[in-house]
Amino acid sequence: MSSEEILQEVAVEVSTCSRCKLCKGRTKAVPGEGSPTAKIMFIGEGPGYHEDKQARPFVGPAGQFLDELLASIKLKRSDVFITNVVKCRPPSNRDPERDEMVACNDYLDRQIAAIRPQVIVTLGRFSMSKFFGSERISAIHGRARRKDGYLCIAMYHPAAGLHDPSKKDVIRQDFKKIPLIIAEVERRAALRAAEQPAQTIVPTSPQQREQEPPQQLSLF
Repeated sequence: MSSEEILQEVAVEVSTCSRCKLCKGRTKAVPGEGSPTAKIMFIGEGPGYHEDKQARPFVGPAGQFLDELLASIKLKRSDVFITNVVKCRPPSNRDPERDEMVACNDYLDRQIAAIRPQVIVTLGRFSMSKFFGSERISAIHGRARRKDGYLCIAMYHPAAGLHDPSKKDVIRQDFKKIPLIIAEVERRAALRAAEQPAQTIVPTSPQQREQEPPQQLSLF
């Protein structure tokens, strides 16, 4: 199956999913949207009121700020892929609970595997926890690390900038690092390809990947 077909398959499954209690209160599930070949994948926490009505991620006030942030690095929604760790709205926009995130995890993993982005940007502490465990977002935001074969960057959720205006500039500065990080990743990949003979890559098991600690890129 192509990346686009896998993403469509996930979207169909999500639309009728009943794996957790969030299905009981949803208007529409929100699988995510964007390019199936995106270099950058943004993972938020969960749909809100507007997202639940439109079946699209980040279309409320936080989404407007995200659009502004994307434009600041010369990107559009169609250039990236945007989704959440849970695909249905938690009641009253409360935090997603662990069993709800576990129920949706397979959908998210399949989306990541289909797209194979160069960079995964986590928005908020709940999506951050998938790749960075119990680390504090205030300590690691804006830093690039390798985890499970992907380059991940933890960032504050755009809504944090709306609730606390002092964080807006922090979020803007973190976003400006994204194109620099991608350029550095591509530069290193080109150097490796030029300097090293082709090697057979032995895939690791999910259990082995789970045991690997995040590796921070020293440059960032």
